[in-house]
Amino acid sequence: MEYVSLGNTGLKVSRICLGCMSYGSSKWRDWVLDEPESIPFFRQALDAGINFFDTADMYSSGASEEVTGRALKKLGARREQVAIATKVYNPMGDTPNERGTSKKHIRHAVDASLKRLGVDYVDLYQIHRYDSTAPMEETLEALTDVINQGKALYIGASSMYAWQFAKFLHLADQNGYARFVSMQNHYNLVYREEEREMNPLCRAEGVGLIPWSPLARGFLAGNRRPEDRGETVRAKTDEYAHGLYYQAADFQVVERVTEIAKKRKAANAQIALAWILQQPGVTSPIIGATKPHHIEDAVKALEIKLDKEELKALEAPYQPHPILGHS
Repeated sequence: MEYVSLGNTGLKVSRICLGCMSYGSSKWRDWVLDEPESIPFFRQALDAGINFFDTADMYSSGASEEVTGRALKKLGARREQVAIATKVYNPMGDTPNERGTSKKHIRHAVDASLKRLGVDYVDLYQIHRYDSTAPMEETLEALTDVINQGKALYIGASSMYAWQFAKFLHLADQNGYARFVSMQNHYNLVYREEEREMNPLCRAEGVGLIPWSPLARGFLAGNRRPEDRGETVRAKTDEYAHGLYYQAADFQVVERVTEIAKKRKAANAQIALAWILQQPGVTSPIIGATKPHHIEDAVKALEIKLDKEELKALEAPYQPHPILGHS
């Protein structure tokens, strides 16, 4: 396993991050694994050298944080050994102040996340989305308080427009607030809108990219079909993914991935992950794993170096998407 700094920080994270949305409660989503079925994936990740784990308070309505914290402790992962990331923004209750990135919600949400995770601090505390109802200064001040109170070491952000993120960075520099060190954005071979503005902005500002859905929710694995979506539970039920990835040009990208995978005698997922790992500024793609080979493919992708012709072939069919994926 390779380890790199997260943005301009001294925090060293594995080149692969295990996304923990897949672990928690099957009552929340059909494809989510309950705790007993989740433990082996944390063990496999740790054995592979993965030290970076990303979850969010809203995943399985809090159960993902609980399972993540208990799994890491049960498997003997020392707190010094692992980097734990979680997120805040989505509703965690029915009342108006149990959502968003206001001072009030962040104050309660971070304590609730720490309790569920069973830790004293998280390494990375991220805003899951931009909250247009809370002033940016208020959000940054609240997040700075979280760091000053020792409840998080660093702060990060997730999907938003580049101009919004640029304003956050400017306000932090202007007012002495804590600065975002990472951007968790939607980025993969069939969704490359972030190459226009967000990725260059992050590289220029020293912000680490930790893309979510690097395999386009499994679409790039090559097991989706235009006529019936595919065999997996998530493929059949994921309306969000179906709205994003099922254009004709998307299937052309998958065909190129499949061609190169066959020549390389590798899995489609390995080629798609190798591509994103070679993109400038990408620190640690976040992978979801519900089968053992998912983590195996991610680790093997680190060994694949795509040449210029392969990169050109993979990128040629891409067409811009009408859906920006920020909501």
